[in-house]
Amino acid sequence: MTEDVKFGVIGGSGLYDMPEITDKTTVSIDTPYGPTSTDFMIGTLRGKRVAFLARHGDGHIYTPTNVPYRANIWAFKQMGVRFIISVNACGSLREEIAPGQIVIPTQISDFTKSARGGRSFFEEGLVAHVDVAQPFCLDLARKIYASFAQVGGTTHKGGNFLIIEGPRFSTRGESEIFRRWGCSIIGMTSVPEAFLAREAEISYATIAHVTDYDVWHISEQPVTVEAVMRTMRHNVERVKKAIAITVQELDFDAVFDSHNALDNAIMTDKSKVPADIRERLAPIVGRYFTD
Repeated sequence: MTEDVKFGVIGGSGLYDMPEITDKTTVSIDTPYGPTSTDFMIGTLRGKRVAFLARHGDGHIYTPTNVPYRANIWAFKQMGVRFIISVNACGSLREEIAPGQIVIPTQISDFTKSARGGRSFFEEGLVAHVDVAQPFCLDLARKIYASFAQVGGTTHKGGNFLIIEGPRFSTRGESEIFRRWGCSIIGMTSVPEAFLAREAEISYATIAHVTDYDVWHISEQPVTVEAVMRTMRHNVERVKKAIAITVQELDFDAVFDSHNALDNAIMTDKSKVPADIRERLAPIVGRYFTD
């Protein structure tokens, strides 16, 4: 890497199409976990350098199960990114959360089923138990919510984001169960992304834009890709404006609790950590192995 970038955005490639983004460059980063979803686009937004990544790759080639989550988060960390806004399409599980609206969730319920290419950076040789009681960075979430207040439209603060495996949509029976569990919205891609960001000590929060009522809402037509895409295009302009405001107003040197997530989390005796693992995870744990 030739430049230090502190802010990242994960979402669709349409988010890059902001006229005010200048000095664009494309960067490819090698990772110990294979290639990232695609190359990063780095540009200047309101005077600050921001790295954008299309989660599903160029042309939407990765399913939610096959997104290279570990490679993506590791690359952001290697780049120097301290804050990530994740943009996710979602379905609503609540009448009061309507298609076209925005949710800034504060909780995750993980209902995914596969390994998804690795759920943790801490596997064999180095054990860490990271606190994710608050899986999203509440400090960053508050900044994003305040940005949407300036943009206008309806934005919901808080909520439980249920993450399913995909790529299929839910059955009506599943959707009704998820509602009874008290979940607010439903999607497919925040896990393990949010948890990996926490392990990497990156402040991470989500903008969930509601595209449909899922299938529980029997007065609505069943969810289709066409309907999802139509509402997504409507939402994206508000999302772009809120991201730009957040970038402008956020202090990129601010220290949130997320930035110290590994304090007291690493369990393995430092003398027992193999050299190759220490080297591979240096961008994440290097500051804990300075002695």
